[in-house]
Amino acid sequence: MTAFAEAASPHVMNTYGRLPIALERGQGVRVWDVNGKQYLDALGGIAVNTLGHNHPRLVPALQEQIAKLIHSSNYYHVPLQEQLAAQLVERSGMTNVFFCNSGLEANEAALKLARKFGHDKGIEKPVVVVYEKAFHGRSIATLSATGNPKVQAGFGPLVEGFIRVPMNDIEAIRKATEGNPNVVAVFFETIQGEGGVNPMRIDYLQQLRKLCDERDWLMMIDEVQCGMGRTGKWFAHQWAGIVPDVMPLAKGLGSGVPIGAVVAGPKAANIFAPGNHGTTFGGNPLAMRAGVETIRIMEDDGLLENAAKVGAHLKAALERELGSLPGVKEIRGQGLMLGIELTKPCGALMGRAVDAGLLLSVTADTVIRLVPSLILTEAEADEIVALLVPLVKALLAE
Repeated sequence: MTAFAEAASPHVMNTYGRLPIALERGQGVRVWDVNGKQYLDALGGIAVNTLGHNHPRLVPALQEQIAKLIHSSNYYHVPLQEQLAAQLVERSGMTNVFFCNSGLEANEAALKLARKFGHDKGIEKPVVVVYEKAFHGRSIATLSATGNPKVQAGFGPLVEGFIRVPMNDIEAIRKATEGNPNVVAVFFETIQGEGGVNPMRIDYLQQLRKLCDERDWLMMIDEVQCGMGRTGKWFAHQWAGIVPDVMPLAKGLGSGVPIGAVVAGPKAANIFAPGNHGTTFGGNPLAMRAGVETIRIMEDDGLLENAAKVGAHLKAALERELGSLPGVKEIRGQGLMLGIELTKPCGALMGRAVDAGLLLSVTADTVIRLVPSLILTEAEADEIVALLVPLVKALLAE
């Protein structure tokens, strides 16, 4: 493995279990470290680099924007906000957008919307339904909504006002909320990312939409990781033909430039009034330009269709090579958001993959996560398989 650990700064807070490499540049779905070693990037900055690295149309657009205006206070109108909001509204079937800087911030805003929605109805202590294995962020409120005791440990007392239920079980949510007048919203990921690439079933999503309508709850769908074309539709919930009331976005929306958004439908669009919520950097012209150009390029280059086609090709190849192996529990996901669950912990694969020239991640201890850029070709998908399969077989043989 390339030695870099010794050169790492002693002044950076120790919050990541980093691998001993430092990346210097990228082109398409390949990156190079400071020593010149090349890697095939099957992680895409954790589902962030939608257009890959050094995209020939994104880079000049961002350079042009930097030369014009990087930041503008939200005291003033930001025309690019209007432009990006209109694009998101059109593609989501929703009505209004609030811009922030990250998925955590978007999820935090969604939780504030849910509470204000409850208070406006006269509910003093609003309750939000959340899910086992969910991940919504690391602020105190989003951490409380998250369903991972390991990341919550050491940060109590957590925020109250959450009921936790299992995925894909409509009777469980009915039972958990029965007779509770304080429930105001249901909050979930269409496909859980950090929780192990766990998809919500289409019929369950449809049942949930119906339940929210019956009970006057906000349906809040965290599309931070699974949205922005990753599954082959703009947003993963669209496979179920439903429209949420609140939809946090981030990650792939800016192709690497920090950005977050909360898209709201009619039920939630007017909950916030001036002074209820805000941000200094959110909606800045540079991030907005990144979002506008990302959507433009995705459409021009047919990247939703590409994500569906190449994702299906990659999943089929993984199933062919690994699916029947004892030790491989399940290969799941959709488009270019795939998880390979093993029957044993596989964290060691991250370092071994780096040695082999492949970037990926392991989540929920036993799940290999692949979330490459949406520009991935079938030939590059085959390369991922060729590099990954021997590593998995070797690990399972240990």
